[in-house]
Amino acid sequence: MSSFNKPYDPKEVEEKIYKLWEKSGYFDPDKLPGKRKKSFTIIMPPPNANGLLHVGHAIFVTLQDIMIRYRRMKGDKTLWLPGADHAGFETQVVFDKKLEKEGRNRFHIPREQLYKEMLDFTLTNKKNMENQLRKLGASCDWSREKFTLDENIIKIVYETFEKLKKDDLIYQGQRIVNWCSKHQTSLSNLEIKYEEKLDKLYYVKYKLVDSDDFVEVATTRPETIPADIAIAVHPKSKWNRFVNQKVINPLTKKEIIVLADKIVDLDFGTGALKITPFHDAVDFSVWNDHRDEIKVQPFSIIDKFGKMNEKAGVGLQGLKIKEAREKSVEFLRPTFSKEPEDYKHQVAVCYKCGSIIEPMVLDNQWFIKMTAKPKSKPDSLRDAAVKAVRKGEVKFIPKRFEKIFFYWMKNLRDWNISRQIPWGIKIPEKNTTDVFDTWFSSGQWPFATLMTTKKDDFKTFYPTDVMETGWDILFFWVARMIILGIYVTGKIPFKYVYLHGLVRDKDRQKMSKSKGNVIDPLGVVDLYGADALRMALIIGNAPGNDPIIYEEKIKGYRNFANKIWQASRFILMNTEDFNLKTKPKLKESDKKILKELSNLEKETTRLMDSFKFYTAGEKIYHYFWHTFADKIIESAKPRLKGNDEKDRQAAQYILLEILKANLKLLHPFMPFITEEIYQKIKSKGSAKLLMIEKWR
Repeated sequence: MSSFNKPYDPKEVEEKIYKLWEKSGYFDPDKLPGKRKKSFTIIMPPPNANGLLHVGHAIFVTLQDIMIRYRRMKGDKTLWLPGADHAGFETQVVFDKKLEKEGRNRFHIPREQLYKEMLDFTLTNKKNMENQLRKLGASCDWSREKFTLDENIIKIVYETFEKLKKDDLIYQGQRIVNWCSKHQTSLSNLEIKYEEKLDKLYYVKYKLVDSDDFVEVATTRPETIPADIAIAVHPKSKWNRFVNQKVINPLTKKEIIVLADKIVDLDFGTGALKITPFHDAVDFSVWNDHRDEIKVQPFSIIDKFGKMNEKAGVGLQGLKIKEAREKSVEFLRPTFSKEPEDYKHQVAVCYKCGSIIEPMVLDNQWFIKMTAKPKSKPDSLRDAAVKAVRKGEVKFIPKRFEKIFFYWMKNLRDWNISRQIPWGIKIPEKNTTDVFDTWFSSGQWPFATLMTTKKDDFKTFYPTDVMETGWDILFFWVARMIILGIYVTGKIPFKYVYLHGLVRDKDRQKMSKSKGNVIDPLGVVDLYGADALRMALIIGNAPGNDPIIYEEKIKGYRNFANKIWQASRFILMNTEDFNLKTKPKLKESDKKILKELSNLEKETTRLMDSFKFYTAGEKIYHYFWHTFADKIIESAKPRLKGNDEKDRQAAQYILLEILKANLKLLHPFMPFITEEIYQKIKSKGSAKLLMIEKWR
């Protein structure tokens, strides 16, 4: 019993136990013992290989490992395939910050050298990240590990691109995009966020040619007036009488046409809208619809660095946007019909740096048609995915996210997959330096991984069973995996989508470095052990809700681990002389206890099958501490010390049976301590490891 140190020290156990698991080979489904006909598969959402794991990663590791360990014990051919993501723009942002600290700028580094530096940076982080996953107890099959920049993954990404082209779903053209002037790249509609800002609303008069009449326009962007090529008015506005007439641009003095379009909001501003196609998505649409009337080619007056170009005219050229706005107000003041008003509105910003997004028209951008029918299939990319969810082929946990999915799909636009950064998978076209949007490659992750591992993996493990990830990337990633999975393979990529929330502290604040409330999962593991962290992350963490995590909670489950340790120590000390082949005669009270234990096993199994891990973990916790340790063990102590040998054996039998059953039930949640104790009590004929013990 000397190895049962007092109290439990996870540092002495966890690394040793993980090596035992890895050495066994049982993370590989092909090496699991027994006949396992049914497969169970989870493809790990590949963590971004650009830094250390954070507490959000610890949640997905815990949840997925619980599912995998449970299914492995139930006898399934269980695969958890790990991987890492080059993460495109996300990694570019992190690396840019690294360069800034070094006093360097990526725009001054040769492209090939920059790519090599970023690859080395990513591969180093990838290796560190894999070791961190091990520390958290991830029982994934490292022999099948994949990276989004593996050559065979890139080959599949290119094949999908070519398939989309053949189906006439890819087009290249001049389109308005969301441009981040800091990071010098376009962003998809999902990569921008909206922040409320207070600006001024300016009321500007556009005088009619050869008349004192005018059309009044309300705008927050007077600096873009030099690029106006028309005025659109709502057909029911008072300005409708001027349709097809010309007005004078108050800054350039050029004549521009007035046209009618219902897209103009009659309830906002004046009912008239200045049309600046290359600096506003709505205006771009209006220009496309009225080209025959406008007969003027739009142009841009803002460059990629957020400065006014030569087409902005004398007085504005070379100025930053904010400066140009102030200067244009000076020029326009005589045309104001009234004083500018304060105006609160939602402004698009880059989701990483917060820079205001500049709508910009770029040439040769690559887009995927999301709502057009492909040549080879009856449904559009969007409609095929929607049908799969409506039929229940893909189920969301919790179900409420189904409505959100449908809402987003209803409003789906064509997908801009071009990124103007050096880091990523290069678009395979001549004269193109752009790379694919990282979500285009990671959207193919479930089938791309299984098509590039072992020979029959795709046939055996696809479709996968569960995609577990954060609800915040439901649109970024999950929907795109469903879309591309169905399109390429003809099958759904997974049957269930389990969505966890965003980690918050005990005051329900989102964790951030600036607030100083971030919990380092690996630091916590060093202090309290991985099992304690895992329990703290699961208990009270219903799917779709934001989990609350704080140090005191983790300490509480460290105490629980010690309770398990001490209870097990007591039982083993008092059963050293017990013959495991003995079948003692049990009292009615003993039979009742075993019946209650059986009910706990059945209820836990039901909860695990229903994805209610938070409730299952809590039930086992309360049973072990408050029923087993506080009541059953305490009531057995007099029997263990008594002179009635048969009664003593019955008490020993009961304690060992309950302990063994509880170790099984706890193993998916607290794998390290349960495996360590199992190794001390396993009998002849038992499985070599608790991780492959039969669940019930």
